[in-house]
Amino acid sequence: MTQSDSDDSFLPSATAPTWLGVMGGGQLGRMFAHAAQAMGYKVAVLEPARDCPAGHAADHLLVAGYTDAVALNELGEQCVAVTTEFENVPADSLARLAEQAFVAPSSAAVSVAQDRLVEKRFFTDCARQSGVPPAPHAAVGAEADIDALPDDLFPGILKTARMGYDGKGQVRVNSRDEVRAAFAQMQGVACVLEKMLPLAYEVSVLAARGADGQAVVYPIAENVHRDGILFTTTVPGPNVSADCAKHAQAAALQIIARLDYVGVLCIEFFVLKDGSLVVNEMAPRPHNSGHYTIDACVTSQFAQQARAMARLPLGDARQHSPAVMLNILGDLWFADGSDTQREPAWAQVLALPGANLHLYGKDDPRRGRKMGHVTFVAATLADAQKHFNDACRILGIAA
Repeated sequence: MTQSDSDDSFLPSATAPTWLGVMGGGQLGRMFAHAAQAMGYKVAVLEPARDCPAGHAADHLLVAGYTDAVALNELGEQCVAVTTEFENVPADSLARLAEQAFVAPSSAAVSVAQDRLVEKRFFTDCARQSGVPPAPHAAVGAEADIDALPDDLFPGILKTARMGYDGKGQVRVNSRDEVRAAFAQMQGVACVLEKMLPLAYEVSVLAARGADGQAVVYPIAENVHRDGILFTTTVPGPNVSADCAKHAQAAALQIIARLDYVGVLCIEFFVLKDGSLVVNEMAPRPHNSGHYTIDACVTSQFAQQARAMARLPLGDARQHSPAVMLNILGDLWFADGSDTQREPAWAQVLALPGANLHLYGKDDPRRGRKMGHVTFVAATLADAQKHFNDACRILGIAA
């Protein structure tokens, strides 16, 4: 279905149905499908695995690789617009889809987020206006680069330039010798060494932008990670000052405009002990730290994603209830380190006031695998935190 000159072709329709497409079959695609379907759309998903969370919710599942020309053509013909639910969808595939359908975000915007070195150059350029730079860093692509590393980058973190997520592809290093060992362990792929900074806490900013340039920004989320994976998100962030929030939101709006981005974009920042901000990375899609918006905001990040790609007016990003989100990993199915699976005590968790359980339809719990989340909403942040702590006790999680 080629793009019409009129935006009416993007509106929901019962007959014939209006289709939106998703590249990727994970839980983000599943939650997008639910939101788009609630608005009257049908959703097609392209994903190599037949048994996938988004495929369970989709109206049509194309089981194929992300570069499969036949499947890409079918998706582009069927859908008026296509989005991505993870950042490592090949940018070339998005560019190919753009010949048939409206693609949001664009391949150009996604390609920036797919390479840490390109991303940091982009952030450095943005910092001239925003005043929020990335951490000091240097490229490591060969042994000679290691010899030339400045001394003040140590201690640091060596990260692969591409394909890293949830703490993967990262090694802490204290010397050039440790960089050499880590670089060899990573098989000599392009890397970036980032200086470790005196971190106070981490925040993320969720922003959305339409094709008309209109943009909205959500409240600041304060995040806690464990073993490189998001553990909790609290909004409003208990440590986030009004000045910090304003500065981070302004930087996020500048970044999303400079990218000429359409869709939902999450940007992670470090707040240092002196109160200054450093931009860390961005995800060109809805984000784990934005799941609280489903239960605590007027417009969820997934409904916002559907609105942006369908060229509809963006929704109200106001938060109506304080919220604490708990990430649910597969570890919960294995009590006290046992290899025997048991279902967590969901009934007890759901008996807590303001508890909203979201499971992703994955039938194979594994340690470290994201299985779902629980968001606690309440009239006050203190109440939401209390119910979160109660849930952690029920589930046997150290809060």
